[in-house]
Amino acid sequence: MSLMLLDSGSLWYRAYYGMPDTLVAPDGTPVNAIRGYLDMTARLISMYRPKRLVACLDGDWRPTWRVELYPDYKANRLEEDGEGEAEPDLLTPQIPILLDVLDAFGFPVVGADDYEADDVMATYAVTEPGPIRIVTGDRDLFQLVKPEPDVQVIYLAKGISNHDLVNQDWISKKYDIPGDRYGLFATFRGDASDGLPGVKGIGEKGAALIARHYATAEDAIAGAIAEHEHLSAGLRKKIIEGQDYLAFAPKLVACATDVPLPRIDLQLPKKPKSMDEIKELQDKYALGASIDRLISALNW
Repeated sequence: MSLMLLDSGSLWYRAYYGMPDTLVAPDGTPVNAIRGYLDMTARLISMYRPKRLVACLDGDWRPTWRVELYPDYKANRLEEDGEGEAEPDLLTPQIPILLDVLDAFGFPVVGADDYEADDVMATYAVTEPGPIRIVTGDRDLFQLVKPEPDVQVIYLAKGISNHDLVNQDWISKKYDIPGDRYGLFATFRGDASDGLPGVKGIGEKGAALIARHYATAEDAIAGAIAEHEHLSAGLRKKIIEGQDYLAFAPKLVACATDVPLPRIDLQLPKKPKSMDEIKELQDKYALGASIDRLISALNW
């Protein structure tokens, strides 16, 4: 029974920037992110026909345990006062409304204190039977891809119509690395969007070379110290000088797979006896065809 995991933050950001900000409710509340998210969800359900679905949320977009490992983790995304995540003013008020809509439909919505949505999805990926499809625009989640159980990423960088279905073969062809070593590759390369520098001086090509020859950061360090011939003198020097960062970076980059998740029914929701709450939200926020498309996708 297939399970679809929605990286909700990734989806509503894509929806916000992909839909015109002229979409507003009668009271002037912006609803472009809401409508885009609902439209994407409806299309994904229609295309993939999952039996189960979870909208996954950040319980904490900057978990304390990751910040303790590396204080600059996502510091580039902080508000000017250093307190919260900077996000567009017109997106913030839409999120509670979207969650109300998802609740009215009966979709499972799951987040966990001190964990990111990535961690929630990773835990589902190791605890739930496959096949599993993770919907995101975030490359970080490529590290979860595996053949057994069948876990693949529906990668939305090019939009839904041209999305990539990422498995280990796709990763191998795209990055010229073994398909199960994306996490190691990302550890050395870094990720500017998360404020992760990677190992100083090592870019994508160097990270790929390391991932082709080593399975872990410890193996790469040992190889550098032993002066393995496939590592240039310059690359060996960078790996050795990066040992302090590599001592914690693999845990920082890896998704947690031990998140305490609630025991809830993950099945696609059945049609409620009354559609009044959904219709009320549809009318109040001018969600029109977006609600209708989701109802149709669910075969209600």
